[in-house]
Amino acid sequence: VAAAVGALLTVAGCGGGDGKADAKAETGGNAARPSASAAPRAARVEQLASAAGCEPEFTTKVDDYRQAVCESAKGKFVFLDFVTAKGQRDWLETAQMYGGVYLVGNRWVLSSSPRKNMERLRDEFGGTIEEGTSYGGASRAPR
Repeated sequence: VAAAVGALLTVAGCGGGDGKADAKAETGGNAARPSASAAPRAARVEQLASAAGCEPEFTTKVDDYRQAVCESAKGKFVFLDFVTAKGQRDWLETAQMYGGVYLVGNRWVLSSSPRKNMERLRDEFGGTIEEGTSYGGASRAPR
C-alpha cells in the first residue's frame, strides 16, 4: 500500500491539510455533485489508460489490486483497479491521509495531472472526484 500511495502522490500532489484524513467529494458548495452516471461503470486499468490515450506501465500487481502509470500528451496518470470495494475503500483511506485528488469509480481509482483529465474521464466512466487532506497544511489539486 505504501508504494501505491507514493506513486499516486507523485501525480496527485502532496500538500498539507488541516489534520483531517477525511475525503470530501468535489462539490459546488458542500453538497455532493452527481457523477456523470448514476452508477459508475466497472473499469480495468487497461480501459482507463486507453481512454486517456496511453499505454499503462504496471508498477504493482498484488492479490487485491493493480496499479499502473502512464504519460501522454494529455498529462500524467495513475490508475488502480481493485478486486473488492472494501479493498478500494481501505486503499483510499490510506492514500487520502497524504492528500491528493482522485476520481473514484466502481472498484477503480485514478489520479491525473492536470485535474481536467479526471473531469473528462468522469464524463465517460462516471465516478466521483474526491479530495483528501493531508497532515500539516492545505491540500492541493494536481496541475
